[in-house]
Amino acid sequence: MKQPGLLPSALIGAVASARSMTPMATLATARLAGRRTPGALVLLDHPLFKFGALAMGVGELFGDKMKSAPDRTVFLGLLARVMSAGIAGAALAPRGRERSGAAVAVTTAVPLAYLTLAGRKRAMTKKGQTPSGLLEDALIVAAGAAVVALTVNRR
Repeated sequence: MKQPGLLPSALIGAVASARSMTPMATLATARLAGRRTPGALVLLDHPLFKFGALAMGVGELFGDKMKSAPDRTVFLGLLARVMSAGIAGAALAPRGRERSGAAVAVTTAVPLAYLTLAGRKRAMTKKGQTPSGLLEDALIVAAGAAVVALTVNRR
């Protein structure tokens, strides 16, 4: 199958805009399932990274439903998106284009974080925090899993 260039990097950046840890958790899941990414990143094979990314992904899904959860556009929220999108974007980029993949993912994630936050706030006024969060979780986790599944290969 022909490599779709940097499109997977842009798409995983969009995922990171709504859930900062989902890109890393989906990559960790793929690596644990014996899949390899187009981009070369040794970090992805470290057990601490894989299990830490999974734990952080699950933790974020629970934490997002708390009333005290900060907006995704606060400094630390944006920093987490930049780091996660950058690593995931590099991993999903064609080999030799990892830096470009990281840049594309980050430049997608940061502005979209403001748009996804606005959408979530609208949904919260209509459905409430937990129902809107669960719907957003389902959409974003499915999108992240699809992007990674369609981009990674068997070892």
